[in-house]
Amino acid sequence: MEGTGQKRRPLVVMASAQAAAAARGGANPLAELTDRVKSLEAGLRAWLAKQPTHVEAAVATAVGAVQGGALGGLMGTLAPDGGSPFPVPQPPPVADPTALASFKQAQALAGGPLVQARNFAVMTGANAGISCVMRRIRGVEDVQGSMAAAFGSGALFSIVSGMGSPNPVANAITTGVAFAVFQGGFFMIGQKFSQPPSEDIYYSRGRNMLKKLGLQNYEKNFKKGLLTDQTLPLLNDSALRDVKIPPGPRLLILDHIQRDPELMKSN
Repeated sequence: MEGTGQKRRPLVVMASAQAAAAARGGANPLAELTDRVKSLEAGLRAWLAKQPTHVEAAVATAVGAVQGGALGGLMGTLAPDGGSPFPVPQPPPVADPTALASFKQAQALAGGPLVQARNFAVMTGANAGISCVMRRIRGVEDVQGSMAAAFGSGALFSIVSGMGSPNPVANAITTGVAFAVFQGGFFMIGQKFSQPPSEDIYYSRGRNMLKKLGLQNYEKNFKKGLLTDQTLPLLNDSALRDVKIPPGPRLLILDHIQRDPELMKSN
């Protein structure tokens, strides 16, 4: 019997090791990668929230420009006519300077991937940067800030792309206004269809705090634990742990509340 027990013990150890390896191998690598990206994004947003306005605006502009440049380059590459999404006009043999300038502007707009990448990088980068500054100044992301960002991005897009009339200033203003009207309309429509339920008014400050920190996924934890805006000045590590918020986000939330005098005031 003793020998049998000694033979079974290595088998048990091997089975345990195989089960542990299977558990590690069974983890979804895509889910792990997504969690890591979200964690990095939350950390970046938390860091930006503590930085001066110009630092956050510079980072937001750079990130927006990279995203827009990638999108513009992809659109230019996938276009059927040699990388240009627009037909490239050719100037007439005899043209006055004004008409020639218009043709050059149209040719600039109909450029290849690099031109489109530049145009979209300027547009999305300006939009992200101006939105960031307006949000810092106004303290909230509203339709006025959205329209101001759209105006700036539309005007800059018009200037760098060279599209439209020979008068670049007038055309930049016209394009900026058009961008602002469209984005303002979309913002209002989106706001109308995404109105929170009436009971959410008791969680508005907490919801805004979580969005600033990139932790909006934990809003449901706050609601499940009835952690309303009135409880924010009273929050501690134990209360956040009870609603199953991990240690990292708990530290970010408590640090943000301590730094924000508005959140330390009870309603």
